[in-house]
Formats: sequence, structure tokens, C-alpha cells
Amino acid sequence: MTRWHQRTGRIAVLTGAGISTDSGIPDFRGPRGVWTEDPVAELLSTYDNYVSDSALRERSWQARRNNPAWGAEPNPAHLALVELERAGRALTIVTQNVDRLHQRAGSGSRRVIEIHGNMFDVVCVDCAYSATMAETLDRVGSGEPDPPCPHCGGILKAAVIMFGQALDHRTLLEASLAAETADIFLAVGTSLQVEPAASLCGRAVKAGAALIIVNAEPTPYDSMATEIVREPIGEALPRLVDLMLGR
Repeated sequence: MTRWHQRTGRIAVLTGAGISTDSGIPDFRGPRGVWTEDPVAELLSTYDNYVSDSALRERSWQARRNNPAWGAEPNPAHLALVELERAGRALTIVTQNVDRLHQRAGSGSRRVIEIHGNMFDVVCVDCAYSATMAETLDRVGSGEPDPPCPHCGGILKAAVIMFGQALDHRTLLEASLAAETADIFLAVGTSLQVEPAASLCGRAVKAGAALIIVNAEPTPYDSMATEIVREPIGEALPRLVDLMLGR
């Protein structure tokens, strides 16, 4: 009987904050996660709170200036997925992360679906204005603690999907298609508590995929998994990629 890693069909990978912790970016819900150690920080990710509280927005802009992701580098887990792609495997990465470390590692931009947006762009909540995060942070550094939209005076935010915001419909369809056509579905470094991203696991299994969960803590989808891996992601993912490449 063929073992899951010997399957030759499409591979989909859902990545969460845990894949980037070895790059120096803390996760959110882990034992030393950002929200675990500072519950107030979760308010910064809630849309209604953000748009209604100027003081919270000011704190958010400072947090963006000091985000460890600016100096982060891809780690062996990101690089392992690049190996899969370069080996010719049909691969799609659906990431909940906004740090673009997959692309910086060498994953093709067409292979990566940023289901929660990204931290490198800024958008206005009231009009079509957009800008880079770098130029907007320059405004913050120049004395605008909560820089307004230069076109309409509206509220600016990172191009990140916050709690309370709907995911982009087209992006969600692309992610769902990746899950439903996968032969192997890996969920890596994600608590699988945030929907609809977590439900991609169920879609993949329903369509016949082998579900492999790589996460330090239990998840709500563990009972569906073909295999559960608890070892550190930077060690586990390269090992699993070697298995899938027959090495």
C-alpha cells in the first residue's frame, strides 16, 4: 500500500505563524505567543477596534515600525518548500502569514496565496488609495502618529485582513481549489483555530487528500490527520520534503 509521502499528485501547504518563529517572528497563540503574553495586543488585529480608536491606531503604527518581520530571514522550513517547487512538484502554498518569507525564500509568487494579505502595502478603508508600508512609516516617523489618507482623509491600515473583515472572495476561492485538488495537504505551524483558513483541512480530506499536521500543540483537526508531527518545524518540514522527494 502506498504511503502518503509516495503520492505523486498535487501538494497544498497551509502555513501559519509557527513556520516563521525560527526566523525570529513570534507566533500568536503559542505558549510565548504575542497574544498569550499581551492579550491587549489582539485588539490591534480587530477591525472594529482599529477604525474606532485613534489611540489604538497610533499604537498599531508603532508596532508596525518595530515589527521583527522587517529584519527576518527565511529559515529551513521555508527553504524546504522551495526545494519541492524546484523539484517539479505541483505545489501551492496557502499562507496565513503576512511576512512574505515564502517569496523571499524563493517560492514563486504564483505559487503563494496570501489568504490574510500582507504587511508591505497600505490601503485606505474609505477609498481606493494604496501605498507601500515603507513610505507610510516614513510619514509616521516624520510626526504623523496616525497618518490619514492623502486622497480622502480616511483611515489607513496595513493590507492585512483583520478580525471582523471578510477575506477576499477570489483569494478564498483559489485557496479552496488548492485544497480540493490536493493529493497531499500539509498544515504547518498553524493552530487551525481561525476560519475559514482552518476549514481547508476538511475540504482537502473530503476530496481524498492525506492530511499531515505539523504543529507543536494539538489542533481541532488532529482527528482527521493521516499523520501528526510535533517535532520542531525547522527540522520536521525538511525531513518531510525529503520523504516526498524520495531521498
